[in-house]
Amino acid sequence: MFQNTIVRTKVLTGLLLVLVTAIGINTVSMASTLEPAKIKTAINKAYKDYKKLKEGANADYIPALAKVDPNVYGIVLVTTDGKIYSEGDLKTEVSIQSISKVFTMAKVMDESGPDAIYNAMGVDATGQVFNSIVAIEQYQGSEMNAMVNPGAITATSMVKGKSEKEIWNKILNYYSDFAGRKLSVLEDVYKSEAATNQRNQALAMLMYAYGHIKGDALQATDIYTRQCSVGVNTKDLAIMAATLANGGKNPVTGKQVVNSKHVPEVLAVMATAGLYDDAGKWLYRTGLPAKSGVGGGIIAVSPGKFGIAVISPPLDKAGNSVRAQKAIADISNALGGNPYAVKPR
Repeated sequence: MFQNTIVRTKVLTGLLLVLVTAIGINTVSMASTLEPAKIKTAINKAYKDYKKLKEGANADYIPALAKVDPNVYGIVLVTTDGKIYSEGDLKTEVSIQSISKVFTMAKVMDESGPDAIYNAMGVDATGQVFNSIVAIEQYQGSEMNAMVNPGAITATSMVKGKSEKEIWNKILNYYSDFAGRKLSVLEDVYKSEAATNQRNQALAMLMYAYGHIKGDALQATDIYTRQCSVGVNTKDLAIMAATLANGGKNPVTGKQVVNSKHVPEVLAVMATAGLYDDAGKWLYRTGLPAKSGVGGGIIAVSPGKFGIAVISPPLDKAGNSVRAQKAIADISNALGGNPYAVKPR
């Protein structure tokens, strides 16, 4: 009996050593991919490679965006253990614009569950431009997603609160928790957008007419306009992205911002529709869930590894920062960030 126990103990010990060794190998493999020197080299190279790039142009349909310095260029990568790597402009704030859609969607999921988003506007790419009226009419607002304006305004309308002020404060505080610091609105951008958002008002009224927005559609549009005007720098965006990469827990502050069980759905919608009409092309090239904004920022998430952000205002025809796409793709490829790129055993 005693000898059998010894034999079993030795067998279990052997199996444990094999398991520990296997885990150790996997851990070393992932760590080697994210070695600090390798990260710094990748970021520095991408920054230098595209610093003099002159492709693209600032968004001008919102007058305030046309005035932003097109030479602003910053890169920040934040690992899931909270280490921050950067190059270029980290201080200049631009408006978050459509990147905000990700975090309002996450807020709705936190409050009402993922099915609320699925049922209210859908999760499919529309195949139309981000502010398309045709896309609403095609399926009476049902086949949308929260990354295009009709779906995004609908998501904003779903944030719970007894007053406009309470809803807005919840949204802004939520964004601030993701960024790890108190964020605020760039008032000049908000005023410029509010004076030119008639199309968004029309989109909201259509979503209301088809029963997707239950409350005040114009109030939702105004809150949405304000959320798009929140000022962020490159570091803010990278920490926000890293929070998603880290299962909803801010890796810098340690705060669990969004329920980890909702992060897969958030990333899925980002992957499907995060870069406007070019979301498929982006996913094909990088495999990274991402979201762009016409303010010039792009965030991307390598689940379990890192979040990365680049700010550079000149956009391509689809509305995505030219420099940001190139820099993020290069850095991610250098670091093995593509979650689909699995080596055979």
